[in-house]
Amino acid sequence: MTISRLAIAVFTLGLASLSCSDSDSGVPAPFDPATPYEPRIASANLSADITNPLFPAPVGATWVYEAETDEGIERIEIAVESETKAVWRATARVVRDTALLNGDVIEDTWDWFAQDRDGNVWYMGEDTREYEDGEVVGTEGSWEAGLGGALPGILMLSDPALWDEYRQEFLAGEAEDYAEVVSLDESVSVPAGEFTGCLETRDRSVLDPELDERKFYCAGVGNVLILEGDVRVELIDYDVP
Repeated sequence: MTISRLAIAVFTLGLASLSCSDSDSGVPAPFDPATPYEPRIASANLSADITNPLFPAPVGATWVYEAETDEGIERIEIAVESETKAVWRATARVVRDTALLNGDVIEDTWDWFAQDRDGNVWYMGEDTREYEDGEVVGTEGSWEAGLGGALPGILMLSDPALWDEYRQEFLAGEAEDYAEVVSLDESVSVPAGEFTGCLETRDRSVLDPELDERKFYCAGVGNVLILEGDVRVELIDYDVP
C-alpha cells in the first residue's frame, strides 16, 4: 500500500481552454459515472508551487509513514524535490515516494503535482517502479498527463465542502478512483503529533468496489493518517518548511 496511486493523461485542446470558473459545477473534477468526464482546468493556469494548506509541498518537505501489515512493517518516505517536470504543457513539481517493507524497497515512485490558480492540487502523472530482491519487476501504474487517453484528477480541493465528490484520476477501465469529503473537523492522534480541525475523505474506486480508504489531512502538514480495514498508515515524522 502506498499513499497515493493515481493515473491521468491526455487533454483535448477544447478542454484545455477551460478553467474552474467556466462551469457551474461545484468541483473542477466532477464524479458522475453517467456523464463523460471533463475536468475543468487550463494547463496555463497550473504551477509547480504547491501551497494548498491541506496538501503543502514546498521544496525540501518530507513525510515518513509506517504501518503494521500482515507481511510486516511498511515504511513510506516522501520528499518534495527541487526538480520540476514539463507535463501536459505545464510545469509540475516532482515528489518522490518510496515504499519499504521490512527495510527493503518494494516501490519507488516519482509523482508530479501542479496547483491551479484557485488552489486545487492536481495529479499530473507518475513514474513508478516495483522491486523484488532489489530488482525492478514492474512499472505498472506509470502514466503521464497528455498520453494514453487518461485525464487528470484532483488530489486536494482548494475549498473542500462536506459531501463534495470528485475524481482523483481517470483512464477508462484502468484508473477510476474518486473521493468524497466526509468530515471537515476531525481530531487525529498519530506518532507525529495531535491534530485537530482535519479533513477526512473516503477514497473509492469504480473498478475495485472493495477499495475503501479513509484519509485525514491537517492544515500545514498534509496527509497524517490512512485507514484501510484494520491497517493504519500513520505519520511518524515530518518536516514542512
